[in-house]
Amino acid sequence: MAVSKLEHVGLMVKNMETSIAFYTRVLGMEHLYTMMHTNGVIRLGFLAFAGSSETQLELVEGFNGDLPAEGKVHHLAFTVDNLDTELERIKQLDVPLHDTEITTLPNGSRYFFFYGPDGEFLELFEPAQR
Repeated sequence: MAVSKLEHVGLMVKNMETSIAFYTRVLGMEHLYTMMHTNGVIRLGFLAFAGSSETQLELVEGFNGDLPAEGKVHHLAFTVDNLDTELERIKQLDVPLHDTEITTLPNGSRYFFFYGPDGEFLELFEPAQR
């Protein structure tokens, strides 16, 4: 098979600068670069985690700012080592939460959802110990 990895996830946003600030401040991502699409209308911003640009988040501004938060992509999930610590950190940043408590799945994995600047569903996920 020729497919080798997930390259990036495209997320439509209303304001590029607001979203870059959110993803760098709240999730610790690094802003790699922003560029104008060849159509002259859409701006694209790319972010990744420090030292790991294998999978990127692509912010898309100007395509359609009126799409619902829960569109074709239901949510973005980010792996963390200590979910309890991260939940407290997110609360201190005054980020709007969707879940008021951590959910534990039957296999021991745990998660909670919160909202990005355009109302998108974001998840912090702690995998079960293997």
